[in-house]
Amino acid sequence: MKQHIRESINWSLGIAVITFVLAAIFTIVSTFALSGLTWAVGTLVVLIIVLIGIFFDMLGIAATAADEVPFHAMASKKVNGSKSAIHIVRNADRFASFCNDVIGDISGIISGTATAIVVLQLTVSTQHTEGSVFHYVVSVVFTSLVAALTVGGKAIGKSMAIRFSTEIIFQVGRIFHFIENKFKIVIIKDKKKQRNSNRK
Repeated sequence: MKQHIRESINWSLGIAVITFVLAAIFTIVSTFALSGLTWAVGTLVVLIIVLIGIFFDMLGIAATAADEVPFHAMASKKVNGSKSAIHIVRNADRFASFCNDVIGDISGIISGTATAIVVLQLTVSTQHTEGSVFHYVVSVVFTSLVAALTVGGKAIGKSMAIRFSTEIIFQVGRIFHFIENKFKIVIIKDKKKQRNSNRK
């Protein structure tokens, strides 16, 4: 029990630090990128950020919805990516936390900041002032559209994640397998092996 609590605390602290670093990096990059773009291109960047959030939210849901059994059948046939897919399912809580909470929430925050920048760019380009009625109306419209796209997109993503969880996680497993073999980086460790090593 104590070991489980210790692992949870370490994971929470680790994920908090990762979130802080990634949020800072993404905010700096997106703000810098948007500063030299027109409001039309900036809107496209906001859309891409929203899509990233939707995509990772879908991955997190798929991990929690997927079952190990189909991947064990693939692993017995030595299908590349099947073992990595098993590791993802066994660590579904942490995988989903990273995808949904870290990347998903960061995307949501950054898309809001990026939307504010785009609205200001549009206001200035149309020779209106910040705080004017035009600026207020555009801000409400843009913010509402981004919110609608985010919520609607995540709803569609969740539906697809539950329906095609095996296929989605298998593709992610293949990507992880490629990275692990090509760059010798272990992305997700096997929970069972980790528990056995902790017991020893």
